[in-house]
Amino acid sequence: MEPLLSLQDVSKTFRRSGGSVVHAVRSVSLEVDRGETVALVGESGSGKSTLGRIALALLRPDSGRVVLNGQCLTDMAPDALRAARVAMQPIFQDATASLNPRRTVIELIGQALRRVPGARDERASALLDSVGLRPGREYLHRYPHELSGGQRQRLAIARALATDPQLVIADEPLSGADVSIRGQILNLLIGIKEQRRVAYLMITHDISIARAFADRVAVMMQGEIVESGPAAAVMTTPTHEYTKRLVAAVPTLELG
Repeated sequence: MEPLLSLQDVSKTFRRSGGSVVHAVRSVSLEVDRGETVALVGESGSGKSTLGRIALALLRPDSGRVVLNGQCLTDMAPDALRAARVAMQPIFQDATASLNPRRTVIELIGQALRRVPGARDERASALLDSVGLRPGREYLHRYPHELSGGQRQRLAIARALATDPQLVIADEPLSGADVSIRGQILNLLIGIKEQRRVAYLMITHDISIARAFADRVAVMMQGEIVESGPAAAVMTTPTHEYTKRLVAAVPTLELG
C-alpha cells in the first residue's frame, strides 16, 4: 500500500541577508502511512519545522517531491493544490498567533465546515464538544482572547479536524503549555487518533513526547534524518550518537 504522505529526497536552502547559505533540509526522504503517527524529533535549528512546512506545501522545496494520496503536490496549480491539501491540516506551535483575534470561534472554524454537510452551528458545536470544549454551543461566539491557553490549543485542534483530514501535521503543539495542559492535549490527540484513524506527523524537540505518542520516530540533525525506526527501538537502543544524547537527556524519576 502506498504511503499517505511521501517526502522524496527534498532539500531546501535559505540565503541570509549577509549572503551566507543555510542548508535547512538536505535530501530528506520520509513517509507517513495511513493511520500512523510519525514523530520528527530534533533540537531547535535542526530543520524539522522547515520540513513540516514543505510537507504542508507552504514552502516549495529546491529539489525533491511531496506526494499526498498518490498526487504530487510540488508542481500543482494553486487551485488543484488547495483541493488536494484539504486532506492534510496543520496544528501550529502558537495557537494564539494562528487564530485571528478579530474572529469568533464559529467564524474561525466555519469556513472549513462549509465543506461538511449539515447546519454549521450544530456541526461546530459537536466538533468543539469532541475536543473538550463543552458545551460547544457556549463557545461559538467567543473570541480567542476570551479563552485560556489550553482552550485556544483545543480550538486550533478543532479547526484542523473540521475538514475531516486524513493527516494532521502538528508542529510543537505542546510547546509552552504547562505540565497538566500538555498531558490533556496529548491524551486528546491520542483519543482523536483512535476515534478517527487520522495519521500524524508530530514535530517536536522532546523525544519523550515521541515515546508516548508515536509509532515511528525520525531523528533530524542539521537538516538530515540521522536515524529512524519504531519508537520503542529508537528509544531503547538508539544507534546514532545524536539520538543517544537526546535519549540520555530525557528526565527520569529516581526513587531512593
